[in-house]
Amino acid sequence: MFSKRLTGVVVGAAITALVLAGCASDGGDGGGTASGGDTPYIALISKGFQHQFWQAVKAGAEQAADEFDVEISFEGPDTEADVDQQIQMLQTALDKSPAAIGFAALDSQAAGPLLQQAQDSNIPVIAFDSGVESDIPLTTAATDNLAAAAEAAKHMADAVGHEGKVALVVHDQTSVTGQQRRDGFVSYLEENEPNIEIVDIQYGGGDQAKSADLAKAIIAAHPDLKGIYGSNEGSAIGVVQAVKELGVDPSALAVVGFDSGKAQMDAIRDGLMIGAITQNPVGIGYETVKAAVAAINGESLPKTIDTGFYWYDATNIDDEKIQAVLYE
Repeated sequence: MFSKRLTGVVVGAAITALVLAGCASDGGDGGGTASGGDTPYIALISKGFQHQFWQAVKAGAEQAADEFDVEISFEGPDTEADVDQQIQMLQTALDKSPAAIGFAALDSQAAGPLLQQAQDSNIPVIAFDSGVESDIPLTTAATDNLAAAAEAAKHMADAVGHEGKVALVVHDQTSVTGQQRRDGFVSYLEENEPNIEIVDIQYGGGDQAKSADLAKAIIAAHPDLKGIYGSNEGSAIGVVQAVKELGVDPSALAVVGFDSGKAQMDAIRDGLMIGAITQNPVGIGYETVKAAVAAINGESLPKTIDTGFYWYDATNIDDEKIQAVLYE
């Protein structure tokens, strides 16, 4: 069944096609405007491009840029483990004196000095996907990751018959998304499922190969394991890969994921994964740019913008509302 928490923008297949569109302009000559004109320039720094999720976020940002007549750049580090590279990208963006910054932090603390620099330069900061340990961002456009992870845990509990051992492969423990997708899952089980034991939590950096190795080690150490949760696209597909390589019977080991992407969708259709949480990445990108425009115009913003989520599995993956928020 659907979660009722989906809010914000739900964009159909026509918008999703924007994923294949080219990059926006790389920004302007400073002063908050794009090169050669008065169009406001907004710099967006994501967590990377290794997952289709970020391409969908970019598509939503580009849609909003067209709608609100602003120019954007959208970039991210090579992997979601490259904190230093992301910080350098943020510094480079600030050096262009954009009208606003959108930032999805890999490390919730590392960007503190640069965010202070933005504030001192009167450049509004909009956090997206993952918040930071700072009051400088005017708002955060993101999934309610605690609630979404709790929804994943609820379905895991159902899948394992409300008893037995489960484990987690989490993408990181430095970003807010990593922390919340871990904590929401763990808290739900601790508070509601006394007969389910969490035997291990490992961190794979969102890397599929590393997550697969971690999952193999967990399965080897706990042969009676009944379920594994992967907290993002790379983590979940790594778990699926481990199950396939070890020849584990999918009916004996429930795999629950987070995010979408073709590989997870295929795994659900093939019965290798019972289901996953999908965010609204196009909506995240759209709401980030929309909030940045509001900030440029001096408008007030809510502390958070909940862009929503769905649970999807083999029973609803082809439903129209689900298809609108899946990203391949």
